[in-house]
Amino acid sequence: MGLIRAAGGAIGGTLADQWIDFFYAEAMPNNVLVTRGQRQRTGRGANTRGNENIISNGSGIAVADGQCMIIVEQGRIMDFCAEPGEYTWNQSSEPSLFTGDLGQNITNTFKVMYDRFTRGGDTGKDQRVYYFNIRELTGNKFGTATPIPFRVVDANIGLDIDITLRANGVYSLKISDPLLFYANVSGNVEHQFTTEQIDAQLKSEFLSALKPAFGRLSAMGMRYSAIPGHTTELCQALNEALSEKWGNLRGMHVISVAINSLSAPKEDEDMIKQLQRKAVMRDPGMAGAAIVSAQAEAMKGAAANPGGAMMGFMGLNMAQQAGGMNAQDLLMAGQQQRESVAQQQPAAPAPAPGSWSCTCGATSTGRFCQECGTPKPEPAPGWTCACGTPNTGRFCQDCGTPRPENSGWTCNCGAQNTGRFCQECGTPNK
Repeated sequence: MGLIRAAGGAIGGTLADQWIDFFYAEAMPNNVLVTRGQRQRTGRGANTRGNENIISNGSGIAVADGQCMIIVEQGRIMDFCAEPGEYTWNQSSEPSLFTGDLGQNITNTFKVMYDRFTRGGDTGKDQRVYYFNIRELTGNKFGTATPIPFRVVDANIGLDIDITLRANGVYSLKISDPLLFYANVSGNVEHQFTTEQIDAQLKSEFLSALKPAFGRLSAMGMRYSAIPGHTTELCQALNEALSEKWGNLRGMHVISVAINSLSAPKEDEDMIKQLQRKAVMRDPGMAGAAIVSAQAEAMKGAAANPGGAMMGFMGLNMAQQAGGMNAQDLLMAGQQQRESVAQQQPAAPAPAPGSWSCTCGATSTGRFCQECGTPKPEPAPGWTCACGTPNTGRFCQDCGTPRPENSGWTCNCGAQNTGRFCQECGTPNK
């Protein structure tokens, strides 16, 4: 009975698996990373008894935008495709009588029947189609449970201290190498592999990578308050920190990061502001202005002294003498410093001989502008009136006397003339 049952199973199963199948995957939501391909089944189809883990030769496989398909046989990746469209797999070890050479397929079919018979009527194979979500996976939230060290460097005031930051926001990632992801993360899955199965691990590694990423931004001289506006640099720093675990091991990388909140403890912010205010006083002019402002406030206080204005001003004079600082001296030192800096500035280069300025703003030396090609404007012909006023028009602009006919004028060609027409080119005098 066992041999008869095995023979019936081998023959019936082989014939049932001769149909050419069509595999596809529905639109994958944002939390689904890998899903198993579905075999198309409709009420009109006769292919209802085929084995789910057999893909016949010549079967069609649809690949949509944002998807990557791989074919796995006996746990080994046989083929993959990430180009949208229909893919036909014609390298299957399971023959079909409906594709290719009929004679050869009949021979191969009997070989499959015998192989299944030796296995008790079972297939002895496992063939699957998997689809990977290679779209950008957005909405992954993060938040620092503990403060992250950040080094504040301000070369303008010589500041170099360590503070701590807290940050929260969202990031997006993408599967850039589905083969690596299948080999090292998902493997064979029965139905789907979702972000919930790896989310905790990814977030822990992401937060760990924030420390070296912030360190790289700090080394670039970036202030922590400016980090939300430099997400491109932050993504690059994160991918560099995660390249070993995510890029080389899992085939994933960070696409974008949006920081909702980035803050330092109030005591750290107050300390930085205080140091910056003190550093301003290194400039003699600023220090002098600060003393003048303090003296003005002190004079107001002295005038309002209940013990009498004279006593208040005596205290003010004593404070000024004890301070050892004179505001006028500091202001003069600041002015001298600014003049010294101005003298060290390189002088503006003198215009080249024969240069002229075009209406477009460019300076040229030839007959045409080197930027827009406008010809160099020719000087208008001039004459001097009897009253002594130089003019360029037909009448004197001071007394209204008409220009003499025999007065000299310069033509556009450059020739000097006294008549009504140019003696070189014949252009009339306007």
